[in-house]
Order: sequence, then C-alpha cells, then structure tokens
Amino acid sequence: TADSLLQGAHDDGLLGNASMMAFQVPNLGAQIQAGLGIAVDDVEASEVFLLAVLVDDSGSINFGANAQAVRDGVNTVYDSLLGSKSAAEILSSCRYLGGPVGDAYTPIDKATRLDKKNYHPMGGTPLYDETVVTLGTVVAKTHEFENAGVPVRTVTVIISDGADTSSRTFTADHVKAIVEDMKRAENHLVFFVGVEDGCTDFKAVAASMGIGSEFVLTPGNSPSEIRAAMMVVSKSVVRASQGGVGFSQTAKSGLGGFGA
Repeated sequence: TADSLLQGAHDDGLLGNASMMAFQVPNLGAQIQAGLGIAVDDVEASEVFLLAVLVDDSGSINFGANAQAVRDGVNTVYDSLLGSKSAAEILSSCRYLGGPVGDAYTPIDKATRLDKKNYHPMGGTPLYDETVVTLGTVVAKTHEFENAGVPVRTVTVIISDGADTSSRTFTADHVKAIVEDMKRAENHLVFFVGVEDGCTDFKAVAASMGIGSEFVLTPGNSPSEIRAAMMVVSKSVVRASQGGVGFSQTAKSGLGGFGA
C-alpha cells in the first residue's frame, strides 16, 4: 500500500520525520494510492523514468482564456516523450489541482491527452494540499520500483496561474520538507510553471515550497506564452528522461538551460 511504501522510504532514510508526519494525515494514503497506477511487475524495463504532472484546473484558467493552451502544453510534453528514445521506460501520471486523478501512473503511450471533456477548469487553488499528494505519489512509486531493484528518476511538473487560495491541510513548509528530502536523494526534479496573474511572485512561492528559481518559469498570461513555456518544459523533461547523464545535466542547468 501507499502507506507502507512511504513508511519504507522513511525507514530507509529517504524521508525525514517532517515529511513522514505530513504523510500520516488521515485519508492521505488513499489519495496517494489512487495515483500509483500500473503494477511494477507489469513494467518490463531495466530502469524507469516517472513523470508527474500537477495541473491547475481553477476557474481563472478559463477566465484568462488559457484552457486550450494548458491542454496543448501538457500534451506537448507527452508527445515529446513518446517520440524519445527512452519512451519504453517512461511512465506518466496527471493530477488536477481540484483533486481528481487524471491518470494514475501509466506507460507514456497510454497517457490520457487533455481535452475539453477531461479538462475544464472551474475549481480553486489548493496548491499545497495537492502538491503534497502528488509528491507523496512520486515518492511511493519510486520506492515501489526501488524495492524491486529497478533504478528510478523522476520529474514533477507543477502548473498554476495563482498562489495557494484553498489548501486546508498543508502549508508551503510541508511541501518544502518533502521537496528537500527528494533533492537529497538526487533522483528527483521538481519544475514549477507559474502563469502570470498580475499579483503573485511565483519564484517566491516556489522558493517557499523548496523549489529553486532555476526550476521555475513565469510565462505571461496568454496562450502563446504558456505554449512557449511548456515547450521549454517539454525539452527539459525529455533531456532528463535520457538516462543518468541527461538527468544530471538537467539538474545542473535547470529548466530550459540548454547552453553548451
């Protein structure tokens, strides 16, 4: 179960006490369990790359006429990974800020593309609550593969067009504790795309969550700028998926760091 996987990660020193206390909140294990997806035994790969996408589905995305750009942006990431040389080793998951799981972990060629039926933004922005659930799912799935002797690298992409407005359980400090544990393991990267809303300092929000500025993009509030930012995300995720060297390059250079 998700609870036993997280406890195992704690016992192995991969999760600190602060993170483990957060994960022991009632009902959180069930939310994480819902995102674990495909069984490890059903994945035939010598190593695995996990992509987790947490996508804002708050009403302001629709209000800003950006829903299609967000759909296109996430789908671009999927399509780029599908065309990469390591596609057979890639599993992806998607969760909406409003709470529901879009996709539990599944092979990238079976990832559900975002469309008008499954992505129609109209909720709030419980950024911290859902980030904890998402990262807990990443940690649990990672530990599940590592228990089976399969090396894992992960990238989590968080997309939001506003600061947290409706978390009820967790704060930025809870997220930060988990992100810092994941950094220490050196096989996880967390990207943040903060779409300009006119009032939020997204680099400060990301920093409060433990995410360094080199992993933050802040596109303007327009479809073209969102699509451009997601193209950068796509290239960075693909590079990170290309084995240890590509992952290390991405970790060092940050999101979009494609210099020599």
